[in-house]
Amino acid sequence: MQAVVYSFTRRGAKLSVHICEALQRLNFAVRCLTMAKFADEADALEAMTDHNKACAEAFKECQLIVFVGAVGIAVRTIAPYIKNKTVDPAVLSVDEGGGFVVPLLAGHIGGANGFARALAADIKAVPIVTTATDVNSLFAVDEWAARNKMVIADMQAAKTFAAALVDGQQVGLIADYPIISALPKNIALKDDGDVGMAVTKDRRKQPFAVTVQLWPQNLYLGIGCRRGTELKAIEALVLPQLDALGLDLRTVAGIASVDLKKDEAGLLAFAAKYGWQVKFYTADQLLETPGEFSSSEFVRSVVGVSNVCERSAVLAASGGRLVLPKCSLNGVTLAVAEADIVLDFDNLT
Repeated sequence: MQAVVYSFTRRGAKLSVHICEALQRLNFAVRCLTMAKFADEADALEAMTDHNKACAEAFKECQLIVFVGAVGIAVRTIAPYIKNKTVDPAVLSVDEGGGFVVPLLAGHIGGANGFARALAADIKAVPIVTTATDVNSLFAVDEWAARNKMVIADMQAAKTFAAALVDGQQVGLIADYPIISALPKNIALKDDGDVGMAVTKDRRKQPFAVTVQLWPQNLYLGIGCRRGTELKAIEALVLPQLDALGLDLRTVAGIASVDLKKDEAGLLAFAAKYGWQVKFYTADQLLETPGEFSSSEFVRSVVGVSNVCERSAVLAASGGRLVLPKCSLNGVTLAVAEADIVLDFDNLT
């Protein structure tokens, strides 16, 4: 993860070094930017000439932005770059005395509330969290979804869900996956009512008058292809198949194939276009994948294993189940596997 820390005074610059060290302990790669006249205060500091321009770049590249100084400076700086809560980075403001850490943007989905608490604990400051669900010690559906790699199908429904909780209403829950923890306050298992949450991949499952659907991001695409296959040929098979299954592209966690395809330009371009990571496995690894799979002697003669797409999908999904067995079109093969998950409402880390 990428982070940047801005400071504007000598005292703030010195504190920003400690903040950078704290964020590194949280596994961030951090840049410490300050005014040119304070950049010699520590080796970690870099001089900046225009913090507004620097912030524009940070909004594109970073998951966390920290301002050391007045909240007003932070607010005025980030204002032109704010888009929406699903894509904005987490933004924190820390006073130059190091007393308070205030999440300003992306408190839940971007993780700013959690980052604020972790940073405050490290530098011995007080986190100032103002989101209504946190203030009232209630379940935050957007934060839980983000931390558990789930896609919120409708942000307006999520807002209605959160508002109902803050208003003291009981909301419903249905889930297609095992639940291993107690349910949060004011949430009950039921399949009808005014407002509720459905953890599912079935877009048709909307049992409440207002249903916020959470789609787990746990699908893996196993893909095989002929040498020289173009991106469009892969799309021609994959996209219609996912649509026919009613599966959203955002629920795909990654792609898998045999290592002989690790330099296949069309496959790599397909992964890059949709922002999916690709895992490549050796023929021996695929052979060791347990399960019953379709078989092709031709494929075995070429790559050393009789099936690439099904075996690689299941292996990438850590032994999960096939939701789409092998299908093919114009020299491309596809299988889709779903990794097993459980729902833990105590998991906020």
